Amino acid sequence: MKMLLLLLPFISLTYLTNAQSADSAALQYKPLRFTGRQLLIPATLMAGGILLNSNAPGSFKKFVVDTRNNKMPHFRTHADDYLQYAPIALAYGLDAAGVKSRTDLANRTAILLKGELIMTGTVCLLKNRIDQRRPDGVGYDAFPSGHTAQAFAAATFLAEEYKHRFKWMPYAAYSIAGSVGALRIANNRHYISDVLMGAGIGFLSMKVAYWTHGYMWGRKKRINTAIL
Repeated sequence: MKMLLLLLPFISLTYLTNAQSADSAALQYKPLRFTGRQLLIPATLMAGGILLNSNAPGSFKKFVVDTRNNKMPHFRTHADDYLQYAPIALAYGLDAAGVKSRTDLANRTAILLKGELIMTGTVCLLKNRIDQRRPDGVGYDAFPSGHTAQAFAAATFLAEEYKHRFKWMPYAAYSIAGSVGALRIANNRHYISDVLMGAGIGFLSMKVAYWTHGYMWGRKKRINTAIL
C-alpha cells in the first residue's frame, strides 16, 4: 500500500503526460486547409503595393517619403535587421521552454524552410525585374521590401504555430512584422508600396508552405509509437 502511495505521483504524471501528448498530436498533424478567403489579406496588401507604386510627383508614396524627410531626416536604426527574425526565434524559444507548438520539430522546420525559399525566391525575382531605386538613392532593389517580406513570413509562422494556444499571438506576431515595415520607411530604405508588397509576399509564402505540406516527416515513428 505504501509502495502504491509512493508511486501514485509518478503514475499520475505519466497519465497527464500521455494525455497531453495525445492532445498535442491531434493538434500537431492536422494540415492547414486552403480556403479562398485566406487570400484576401495578401491580395489586398499586394494590390495596395502595386496601386501605390507611382513615381508621380504628387503620389502618396512620394508624400510619405517627403514627410519622413521633413520630420525625421536623420533617423536611423538597425532594429529592423533583427526584428524581422524575432517571430521565428520566439516560436522555437517557446517550444524549447515547454510550450508546445502546433507542429512537431521536423515538420515545423520543413514548413519554415519551404516558406523561406518561396518568399526569398519571389522577392529576389521581383527586385531584379523591377529594378526600382530606393528612396535614399542607394541601390535599385527597393521593390518589394525583403525585410518586410521576411518579417511577415516569420509572423505567419509564429501565428500558425501558437494561435491554438494563445488567441492574441497573431496580433503580437503581426505587430512585430508591421513595426519592421514602418522602420524600413523611417530608415528611408523603402517606399510604402515596397513595404505593402513585401508584407503580402511574406504572408502568402508561409501560408503556401502550410497548405502544401504533407506532414510526412516522422510519420513512420508516429505510427510505430501509436502501435506500441
